[in-house]
Amino acid sequence: MGSVYVSTLALTFRMLIMPALNAQDDASRAVAGGGISVPQWTGEIDASEVRAGRNLNDAKLTKAGDTFHVITGPAVTYWSPANRATGDFTVKATFNEPKYMNLNNHPHPYGIFIAGNEMGAAGQSYLYCAAYGNGRFIVRGFGPGPFQMNGFQGEENSAVHKAAGIGQPATQEIALSVKGDRVECSINGAVVAGYNKAALETAGKLKSLDGVYGLRFAHNTEVTVTGLTMTKK
Repeated sequence: MGSVYVSTLALTFRMLIMPALNAQDDASRAVAGGGISVPQWTGEIDASEVRAGRNLNDAKLTKAGDTFHVITGPAVTYWSPANRATGDFTVKATFNEPKYMNLNNHPHPYGIFIAGNEMGAAGQSYLYCAAYGNGRFIVRGFGPGPFQMNGFQGEENSAVHKAAGIGQPATQEIALSVKGDRVECSINGAVVAGYNKAALETAGKLKSLDGVYGLRFAHNTEVTVTGLTMTKK
């Protein structure tokens, strides 16, 4: 019985510490030839990445035709100041992760952001919905400090596509909509999360749901993006 008890404790200990070890192993890397080569677009990496010594040129944003190609590097948010949405609207795009987890040792998300205000400044605020290639998604934001709308690990939802395995593709159509007093995230045509405006336009979260929209990526990801559009309701 004693050996079984010790083995159980050892297994439990490994299960507890392995996520932390993986996170440490998965430090943000610098992308060769990084920077932004899309006219009128800019970006910002997370404050935690700056503290770790990374900069915006450690991630890469390019565009060919209507397709954006992003490789990170540090976690980053990209936008064009000309892209603004007000009132009732939907912002959507299709994200293709050609090789799931090819730059990381655990799933990392990517998605849409809206409600960008004071972008690039200390007081910036925005909201994003992002999907993982393992069937999970998160809704988070900055206001200006980070906040979570559906928990640290997000949620699993059957609408979110799963890659068949490491190195296999995963494609997600992600949309954020504002309609009346409601904000919703849809993934692959299904609403996966919704919130009242009052839960978002509040102290410590968003200044306004009117604002800039754009793209959001976790660190160490490679994704192409097509069909980035904003439509008014």
